[in-house]
Amino acid sequence: MRNLKLTIEYAGTRYHGWQVQNGRRTTEVRCQTIQEIIEKTLRKILQEDIKLTVAGRTDAGVHAFAQVANFKSSSRMPFEKLRWALNCLLPEDIKVTRIKNAGLDFNSRFCAKSKLYRYTVLNRKYSSALLADRVYFFHHHLDVGLMRREARVLLGRHNFTSFQAADTRPRNPLRTIKLIKISKDKDFLHIDIAADSFLYNMVRSIAGTLLEIGRGKLPQGSMKNILKARNRQLAGPTLPAKGLFLVKVKY
Repeated sequence: MRNLKLTIEYAGTRYHGWQVQNGRRTTEVRCQTIQEIIEKTLRKILQEDIKLTVAGRTDAGVHAFAQVANFKSSSRMPFEKLRWALNCLLPEDIKVTRIKNAGLDFNSRFCAKSKLYRYTVLNRKYSSALLADRVYFFHHHLDVGLMRREARVLLGRHNFTSFQAADTRPRNPLRTIKLIKISKDKDFLHIDIAADSFLYNMVRSIAGTLLEIGRGKLPQGSMKNILKARNRQLAGPTLPAKGLFLVKVKY
């Protein structure tokens, strides 16, 4: 028995997120999940009942540079051959970039020490036809320096209730942000956030709040006050999923 660790790249635009929803399966592409497509392909290749465990369950429309998942299999197929077979059968917007052996006790979700997400904003006066599903278009002028200063208060372990969307299950709101970086590359603004784990829509809510601060709609000092208030109504909007990428999972 082997425990195989997959690194996966995908564009989430056409899919209903990562996770299979309550056993629901459909042949309609826009309602399928990335998990069910990869599991179905693995079953076809390996002739085994495959169940993937994933590092982070991305929502509909969210993309990934390096998602991580694992599964156990009795197959001895070489890694390169399995990757080739998978990528021949998977759709063009889902690809496996690496396969390796992991210890039998490895769990891609529970063994993860941190995850890094990036939210990308196209900040100029006109939108992009080619990048419409990969970035969030925002035409207002932004004070990036102020955004960076305000973002620093989020570093460390805090109660992030103010940045948590409604969830079906109660969750501990304490999270530790290990890195938050705002960088500008011509017309593109990247907001990188690494944490031990994230609440539902936490990155998109933080990004929305930073944009409101950067455009001057929220005054200096707002981020600290919003964090302390533990009130979602005081924070900025939850930005669309299309600008969000899972960049890296650290083990």
